Amino acid sequence: MRYSLGRVGAIATASALTMTGMGAMGIAQAQPAQPTSLYAPSALVLSVGKSSGTSVTVQRAVTLSCAPRPTGTHPSPAAACADLLAVDGEFTQLTMPPQRSCTRQWDPVVVNATGVWQGRSVSWSATFGNDCEMQASLTEGSVFGF
Repeated sequence: MRYSLGRVGAIATASALTMTGMGAMGIAQAQPAQPTSLYAPSALVLSVGKSSGTSVTVQRAVTLSCAPRPTGTHPSPAAACADLLAVDGEFTQLTMPPQRSCTRQWDPVVVNATGVWQGRSVSWSATFGNDCEMQASLTEGSVFGF
């Protein structure tokens, strides 16, 4: 037995598809993305590692999210977020020439920051001659103080 929708049934079906957001091909129409927060995202992965020439072995890594409130696995997220806010997320401003004397031992330490700071993509890295030089060069110790 074969059924036919007829003219009224076809019009009703077309109207139902239009009202449910289905197009002529039966595919749902994409809706524009709605913001989930009033804050620009600030989520970072911070790491400290040892360099062996061509590769870096990560020794420690933490997450840090600063908006809408400081959170993450960082041991002091509020202090780290405040320090980053003070330099507007410019990681290059967190370093300066060492403020104390360190040995000249070459045991390179690499610090990395990747992610997003207030909606801007971040990919920053710095290499220091050794752990003493890293600690003496970082002006805001709380960001990489983990």
